Amino acid sequence: MAAPPRSFSAAEVRARCAQGSCVVRCRRRLYDLSAFVRLHPGGEQLLRRRAGTDVSAALDGPPHRHSANARRWLEQYYLGELRDDDEEEEEEEEGSRQSCPQTEKPTDAAAPPARRLDPRCKTVDVDKDLVDWRKPLLWQVGYLGEKYDEWVHQPVDRPIRLFHSDFLESLSKTAWYVVFLVWTPVVLYLSWVSYTALAQGNTRLFSSFTTEYSIPVHKYYFPFIFLLGMFLWSLLEYLIHRFVFHMKPPASNYYLITLHFLLHGQHHKSPFDSSRLVFPPVPASLVIGFFYGVLQLLLPEVLGLSVFVGGLCGYVVYDMMHYYLHYGSPKKGTYLYGLKAYHVKHHFEHQKSGFGISTRFWDRPFRTLIPEEETFEKED
Repeated sequence: MAAPPRSFSAAEVRARCAQGSCVVRCRRRLYDLSAFVRLHPGGEQLLRRRAGTDVSAALDGPPHRHSANARRWLEQYYLGELRDDDEEEEEEEEGSRQSCPQTEKPTDAAAPPARRLDPRCKTVDVDKDLVDWRKPLLWQVGYLGEKYDEWVHQPVDRPIRLFHSDFLESLSKTAWYVVFLVWTPVVLYLSWVSYTALAQGNTRLFSSFTTEYSIPVHKYYFPFIFLLGMFLWSLLEYLIHRFVFHMKPPASNYYLITLHFLLHGQHHKSPFDSSRLVFPPVPASLVIGFFYGVLQLLLPEVLGLSVFVGGLCGYVVYDMMHYYLHYGSPKKGTYLYGLKAYHVKHHFEHQKSGFGISTRFWDRPFRTLIPEEETFEKED
């Protein structure tokens, strides 16, 4: 038999806030959002300002409109019940409460462990879910068939294991800074190689088709070619994210479902698994090598390398930006603040739009932009 929910007095709730917890209530139900406030796209200060207050109206009102799932997913932070005899006292004190101070974890030993995920993530019942979370998921998801698309777009508060092999598992995930440490030296070295090769004055555009009308490419063109590579990467990023990562695999095709989950479905299923927010260097090197080969076929060697290194830099910026949009706390009113809110909407409400990560630019001409009023950029 399940234990009855723990009850708290108004004084106990205030004491928790004074100790560093961020507790809110929805009618009589109490929720501890201490570990979530830093990630909340509507702003940490707002949630802490509402600590100890009733959030029933906040779910429907300012600063932004929540999805219907927000109410259900809030339950993962359930703490207990406010005692009846203290509810009136709590309401009288509501207007005079101060913001809770910043803390990483509640100091009360009875509080639940710190959580860092969006409250719209649901918890997993391992006995009732469609897959067995005690085993690697990659070889199970293909059997979900027509249930896969709905299942993969219901985010959960749980890390994911893909492979039985510890070696393969280690290759499938990485820390964010590894991407920066691995690829930044490559970008710097190839930039130097490209610039010095262009300085020799031997590179000409269209020389493979005609010598009479070929165009010399001077070394001073390198910054513009580099920026062109970054621009082309931003377009490629959008196209891959929309048409490859968000393809809807046929329900009858086990292998395409498995491939989709490996490429991107795992990220939508567990969007705050920090080890799976950036592309691991080993599989990334295979993809990067493919694009390098394509550019070498299409352009003169040095010119192709110059475009490639700009695109590689764009990729590093993209991966760092993606991690920051999940775990960073940009200042309200900044570009990154709006972009973080935009990406959160993509994960939890608009999986078929809002494909831009480092920029929303390509969502406009391709008509996949999440409407302005659907983002979190306005506060009361």
